[in-house]
This record gives sequence, C-alpha cells and structure tokens, in this order.
Amino acid sequence: MSDRTDWTELRARRMAETGAPEAYEAARLAFELGRTVRLLREEAGWSQSELANRAAMTQSAVARFEAGGTVPTLPVLERLAAALGANLAVTITPRTTAA
Repeated sequence: MSDRTDWTELRARRMAETGAPEAYEAARLAFELGRTVRLLREEAGWSQSELANRAAMTQSAVARFEAGGTVPTLPVLERLAAALGANLAVTITPRTTAA
C-alpha cells in the first residue's frame, strides 16, 4: 500500500510537467468566464437556447462555454457580451511579486 500516491503529491507531479501551469491557468480562466456568462444569462431569465440565438451560436456551444469546457476567442466573447448587453473588458496588468 505504500506505493499509493495522495492528491497533493499527484498534483505536484502533474504541475511540474511542461505546460501544466499554463494549461491550469487557461482552464481557470475559461471556468471563470463561463460562470460569469451563466450568471448574466440567468439574471436575464434566459435559457441557454435563448442566449445562443441572440449570440449566433448553438445551445451546445453555450453549454460548453458555461461549463468552462472551451477557451473562447475574442470574437466569441464579443458576441456573448453584446447578446447579454454587457461590456467586454480585456486587460493586461503587471504581476505583483510577493515581498
């Protein structure tokens, strides 16, 4: 039984793999964008199909986006924002270093 790996060790090994931190960050961003779109859609009282129609997308594409399953392009974000009556703000800010 000593050859079992716990989650902390497994995560550390996976995060040490080439490209893993970047992929993790991309997944986090996709999840947060999807959550924001879902919240705005629900506030409007729309179904995924209604948002899809307004954004010229398919319902399944909206579902994948809301679940964080895709990293969107800027044109997709612009269409979703316009359909939701929201502003799209893309910013690049310097990282702060821990003191």
